[in-house]
Amino acid sequence: MSKKLYRSKSDQKLAGICGGIAEYFHIDSTLVRVIMALAACMGWGIVFYIICIFVIPLEP
Repeated sequence: MSKKLYRSKSDQKLAGICGGIAEYFHIDSTLVRVIMALAACMGWGIVFYIICIFVIPLEP
């Protein structure tokens, strides 16, 4: 059985990207959100998030 990365429907604030990444790696979604916020402050996090919205499918 292979794992797939999906945007989360149950643990979402904006598009479910951080919740989906947290479910995939079995870590707390707050930690992923903090890392994404730090990345956004550096400039490349916002671009990464927007790309993920279009690339990662919504959870079935």
